[in-house]
Amino acid sequence: MAADAAHNDPAIWIYRHSHGAILNRAMALQSEGPRDRPLWGVPFAVKDNIDVAGIPTTAGCPGFAYTPQTDAPAVRRLFDAGALLIGKTNLDQFATGLVGTRSPYGVPRNVFDPTRVPGGSSSGSACAVAAGIVPFALGTDTAGSGRVPAAFGNIVGLKPTPGSVSARGMVPASRSIDTISVFARSVDEALLVQRLIASYDPLDPYARMPPFAHLRRGAMPPAARVGVGDVAALCDPAVRTAYHEAGAFFGAATTDIALLLEVARLLYQGPWVAERTSALRTVVTERPDILHPVTLGILESGLSRLTVDAFDAFHLLRQARRQAERIFVDYDALLLPAAPFCPSLAEVEADPLGPNIRLGTFTNFANLCGLAAFAVPMGLAPDGTPVGGVLLGPSWSEGRLAPLADAMHRRFAVTVGATGRALPPPLAPDELAAEETALFCIGAHMAGLPLNGQLTSLGGRFVREAVTRPEYRLFALGARPGMLRASDGAAIAGEVWALPTSAVGALLAQVPPPLGFGTVALDDGPCLGFLVESAGLAGAAEITHLGGWRAWIGTQSGG
Repeated sequence: MAADAAHNDPAIWIYRHSHGAILNRAMALQSEGPRDRPLWGVPFAVKDNIDVAGIPTTAGCPGFAYTPQTDAPAVRRLFDAGALLIGKTNLDQFATGLVGTRSPYGVPRNVFDPTRVPGGSSSGSACAVAAGIVPFALGTDTAGSGRVPAAFGNIVGLKPTPGSVSARGMVPASRSIDTISVFARSVDEALLVQRLIASYDPLDPYARMPPFAHLRRGAMPPAARVGVGDVAALCDPAVRTAYHEAGAFFGAATTDIALLLEVARLLYQGPWVAERTSALRTVVTERPDILHPVTLGILESGLSRLTVDAFDAFHLLRQARRQAERIFVDYDALLLPAAPFCPSLAEVEADPLGPNIRLGTFTNFANLCGLAAFAVPMGLAPDGTPVGGVLLGPSWSEGRLAPLADAMHRRFAVTVGATGRALPPPLAPDELAAEETALFCIGAHMAGLPLNGQLTSLGGRFVREAVTRPEYRLFALGARPGMLRASDGAAIAGEVWALPTSAVGALLAQVPPPLGFGTVALDDGPCLGFLVESAGLAGAAEITHLGGWRAWIGTQSGG
């Protein structure tokens, strides 16, 4: 509460509990004790297009307001985890906008430069975290509303896999691609909140059942493959510089994202505008006077969209999704700027649509393509304002993206938001779960190598590097190694990956003979791993003396 008073920006809030109500709830939580609740007593905020029982939901439109009788499932799960609600936050009306200025409740102040936009639509939630008022807040993300304001506030924004968090109790923008999102001080804190709010909801028609436990945090792999787009010409100089440095940090390679950017341009110019209008058709046609003028203009344009154009857009989207699939065969993550620039309030006032459209350049396609993403700080511009980047991955990749995002955050930002406070310490990777099997990999399945996608597509996550006991010999079998137990062997280097136990058979089915799985003696104990049948080694070159497959690859490439 002290941070809120010190920051003194009433435009952050649409509804805020009184000091007395907050203290009473805090004392009640204290008297109850933790009860194993992971967010016991932790304050948070909720974007005001998400229902909290007994508090009006306005979606940034006073004439639309209603008072729900039940919490949105995501909010209820946070209450069950012991979290303490401070209030509901401001937004671009009906979550239509990326600037954060389209609200009758005022414009939350950009915490670094009051002459610039705060970013939207989740402006209030992002500013509340960036100012240190709450450690985390819920937002929503359709076109970038959970990522753009995070970038402008020097904080983390987690955009979950669409369908992984129940959308019940959320006022829809584009119902088929909306998701509740998380703003937090760090990647680990965002991932913790996501673990709590994520659940399959059979009452949500767009809910998706995860194929594996996707929110377990992996370790930073030794050879992550990160792709970047050829987008420098689309960005202001400060963003261009920061993006180049972040790409260099990962040793990133350029990949083709042309179709993704083309689909991004359709989000506010194609059939998904009509989907926004569909969600509010009665308001647009019967009560247009309650709408913000810019919001009204956007929603009215949806009434004239042609079905034939929609099918053109849907066909283009299928091509873009195929391009995304190909990208994530070759790369663990795609790195893009969160936004190409941060406009001033004056620019947006002079042109309410142009800057907003440009802000979605790198964000609009993500939900359309079903991707997961972390927005993380990527450095500071010469004028001291933050620049943000986004690491994107395929559906259900949040746990694998987390170590990359955390490494990038700690490389390019050392403080939280505009508070000057140090980042919370990083968390260790999750321990092996009961339903996971440790698998020792020695060849092309290791991080950054051609077959690693067979692991990650089944829910595999990197745990650690490891070596065997000095009891093995290693052979080159074309593009793969074969490891054989031998009394005159040596220690062989590899990696331990955690794989859902239910997926072990599916992986084994992709492994050709004479290779297979067996128990491997690591220097710290036994582990399931790749082995070879001795009968399949005829004519194979022995490479035991090199100590591992990566060393062998180095000899072949001249490295």
